[in-house]
Amino acid sequence: MAISDSDNSFTEESQTPLLEGTVAGAVDYKGNPVLRANSGGWRSASFMIGVEMAERFSYFGIACNLITYLTEQLGQSTATAAENVNAWSGTAQLLPLLGASIADSFLGRYRTVVIATLIYILGLGLLTLSAVLPSLTDYVDTNKSMSCCSKLTVILFFFSLYLVAVAQGGHKPCIQAFGADQFDGEDPDERNAKSSFFNWWFLGVCGSSAVAVLALSYIQDNLSWGLGFGIPCILMIIALVIFLLGTRTYRYCIKRDETSPFVRIGGVFVAAIRNCHTTRSAIAIEEEACGASHHSSEQFKFLNKALLSLDRRKEEGKVCTISEVEEAKAVLRLFPIWATSLVFAIVYAQHSTFFTEQGATLDRTLFPGFKIPAASLQFFISLAIVLFIPIYDLIFVPIARAFTAKPSGITMLQRIGIGMLLSATCMVVAALVEIKRLNTAKEFGLVDKPNVTIPMSVWWLVPQYVLSGIADVFTLVGLQEFFYDQVPIELRSVGIALYQSILGLGSLLSSLLVSVIEEATGGHGRYGWFSDNLNRAHLDYFYWLLAGLSVVAFAAYLYFAKSYIYNRTVNIVSL
Repeated sequence: MAISDSDNSFTEESQTPLLEGTVAGAVDYKGNPVLRANSGGWRSASFMIGVEMAERFSYFGIACNLITYLTEQLGQSTATAAENVNAWSGTAQLLPLLGASIADSFLGRYRTVVIATLIYILGLGLLTLSAVLPSLTDYVDTNKSMSCCSKLTVILFFFSLYLVAVAQGGHKPCIQAFGADQFDGEDPDERNAKSSFFNWWFLGVCGSSAVAVLALSYIQDNLSWGLGFGIPCILMIIALVIFLLGTRTYRYCIKRDETSPFVRIGGVFVAAIRNCHTTRSAIAIEEEACGASHHSSEQFKFLNKALLSLDRRKEEGKVCTISEVEEAKAVLRLFPIWATSLVFAIVYAQHSTFFTEQGATLDRTLFPGFKIPAASLQFFISLAIVLFIPIYDLIFVPIARAFTAKPSGITMLQRIGIGMLLSATCMVVAALVEIKRLNTAKEFGLVDKPNVTIPMSVWWLVPQYVLSGIADVFTLVGLQEFFYDQVPIELRSVGIALYQSILGLGSLLSSLLVSVIEEATGGHGRYGWFSDNLNRAHLDYFYWLLAGLSVVAFAAYLYFAKSYIYNRTVNIVSL
């Protein structure tokens, strides 16, 4: 075994015979075969969960209250701040596609995580500096407000913010895929543990997010933005140390001596397009010769044209194999599920934007003299997840298993669909609560007094946060497991990145939707749906729109999910 110069995975050259209990397809950090008893499993996955908890604490410590920083510290309007938050969040969630591609093709997951964490630390350090600089300028000219800080400081802030997005792009897909790699899919016990891994991974992530929302939003609102950004920086340094400490226990995937999966899959599509005018009879003859008629799936039969060569003598060795065609079909099958999940992601983007702005207008008094930060209400999303995941894993799954005889209780696609319905319900509840808030403002004559607290308890918002959290348990965990499991083995980092890209594109679509609606309903002296005076705005209309879009998206999802054919070892063939 030898470590590749361009990857942390390993080649299969000079592979020695495997001993009993050895994990096939994995080696240790020195390139030697690893025994199941002393490597991987929960022993190694726990390091990954700890590192991811630190990363999520840092990310949500920034994201949860970012709209407050933009509106109060940088003086942006509500709509502009929401667009900027969604644009940054969307970019951060889309970049994992690039990070995963680099990891799977060049650096490998381990090295990508290390490099991404170092960039994370740099970004958070500069972000802390950008938050401190405006306060330093106050000593020079106390008449300047924080919203009029120098352009250089603003540029540094956004540069640091997007540096964090770049770091997340490398860290997020690789750490989770690397964690799942620590379980041997060929071993029944470890295969079941891998299914639970995604649940407990999400539990740990949400627990750390809940602490970040509560602690950092309070520190940022009441103590110092510099301290609120500095704590995540310190935590990421600790996370890097923890990750490196587990190096000796990790299982590293063997890098096979074969063409890059990107090249293989791309080659199938190129060959199919090149042979697009080939007759059906020629395809049938080629399928029979290759045995594809017995082994290929019925979906996307047009890709079987890649089995043909226009001139077999000239292109000998360049004809796609059956396995390569089926690999391409497996990736293509994911697209309808990916596309129909985007509306869920648009709804997901509202947690840290308009939900927070709603809460800022309500009575947030916890006890006399103490108000909770509006962003801290996101704690209830994490709390719902933390409480519901054990219920799901320990109670719901065994009960469902008794009826369905499926190891996971319900299929991955069923799990995702249930979450989509809950997400639509969340929007209905949010719209009804917003109507109640607007009516209360009218009742007390506060419509034109946006800075006066509406005499309505902030706890009215809790149901929509809780519903959102439970929806996440079903859909987000389901999507993570689905995209990890259904892509070719070599592309599992990309699979996680595809899941992340749903949230990323959803955030960007949310930003675009807000921009279009603001342009259509605001301006020219009119109060738009997202007016800075929320008492004149109509967030309720926006929530009803998202509820309607969620129902339409669910109907489309149901259509595609029913015909989906699971890949590899999953023993279920329909929704």
